[in-house]
Amino acid sequence: MGALRQLFDSLSREQRRNQDLLVSLAFAQRSFTNLQRFLELVPLVAARLVGVEGALLVPFQTDGSLWRDHLQAIPAASCQDLLRRLAAYEPGLSVGFGTDEEQLLAMDQLVQRLSPGSALFATSVVSRGRPRGRLYVFDPSGGLICTDFQRRHVQMVADLAGVAIENDQMLQEARRHERVDRQLSIGAEIQAQLLPDRCPVIEGVDLAARCRPAFQVGGDYYDFIPTRPELIGRRRERGRWALVMGDVMGKGVPAGLLMTMLRGMLRAEVLSGLPPDRILHDLNQLAQEDLAQSHRFVTLFYSDFDPRSRRLRYANAAHNPPLLWRAQHRSIGRLDAAGLLIGLQPEADYGLGEVSLEPGDVLLYYTDGVTEAPGMTGDRFDEARLIRTLDLACRSGQGSQGILNTLFERLDRFVGKDHQLEDDASMVVLKVPEAVTLPSVTASNSSLTS
Repeated sequence: MGALRQLFDSLSREQRRNQDLLVSLAFAQRSFTNLQRFLELVPLVAARLVGVEGALLVPFQTDGSLWRDHLQAIPAASCQDLLRRLAAYEPGLSVGFGTDEEQLLAMDQLVQRLSPGSALFATSVVSRGRPRGRLYVFDPSGGLICTDFQRRHVQMVADLAGVAIENDQMLQEARRHERVDRQLSIGAEIQAQLLPDRCPVIEGVDLAARCRPAFQVGGDYYDFIPTRPELIGRRRERGRWALVMGDVMGKGVPAGLLMTMLRGMLRAEVLSGLPPDRILHDLNQLAQEDLAQSHRFVTLFYSDFDPRSRRLRYANAAHNPPLLWRAQHRSIGRLDAAGLLIGLQPEADYGLGEVSLEPGDVLLYYTDGVTEAPGMTGDRFDEARLIRTLDLACRSGQGSQGILNTLFERLDRFVGKDHQLEDDASMVVLKVPEAVTLPSVTASNSSLTS
């Protein structure tokens, strides 16, 4: 029994380790905006999942040729010759190389020859049914024994790499083809209709919101939705509200149209009264077919706020986690929960988070157009700079509109007066005024004061 118990504990630890590796890679996929940085992790995670020393990623460009600039391998020191030979591999430079099975077999044999004595396992990196690369794991000692379970894990790594390559190529394609004046004007109209023309009055909080459109229209979306729209006046102000921030991957009119569709679906889901994790689960299922046909995905942070208890529940579909400034501790943290992109896979579960907001607390929702805004020196605005700016604005005691103005002023100075944003930049600021007090439980008719 003792030996069986030790075996069970060992298998459980290995399973948890593998799950942590895959979750970390998925987090990196949605966090890294630099494809090179993400692809550097792919061989490392693949090798660790199988328990070997070596791994190689050979990505393909849109036309199917080897993407030589993004070849990745570990261990780096002993794979330099392998990488040089692959970068100079002449057949790989031809268009359609990645779709030619004979050519791929020849490349597999080349990799095997350049890794003498190594046991090797190879799998395809595929996205949308198109080959995006080839992933190899190998053991220089020749002792590689790859179980079906490990093969599935390696395939999951390959699939994540395929999505990352696909997203990057889609982004580059969008930048090349979505600079048409007519499309911009139509897209601007769509987006203007999506966003609320003013912030609602919600008891006990102060709201401010703004979307700064870029030259290229994007799919930014924020919304304030009463969970019981039949209520009016003070009863609506005291009711539970949904606060949403989202972004469609891609640019232009298609992104705006998709967000219009998602907006309608989401507003219908809000009426169900379900918690945020169930809302995102159902929305993902409803939108799956339409998003699959468009080959796009959506990031979405969904939260609901109860003014009477000041409790905020939330779930996240791989969106930038909102920043929460705590007045009592004068510190900033992130609100995040596990969850996949909307449209990535049919059955996706979402984590549920909950937090109690206190007087003076400030919550900032934002899109990646803020943190990815390029400055005059080529650097990005990034989250660290946003956190510093938010901290200073919150410490100054300004209201939500003043904080929002400060954030955009800092962003504008960073980007430069005569420079254009590459993507829409949207921010929503929610502040609990310092003087707010909770209503008495027995005095149901009492109101929050500020």
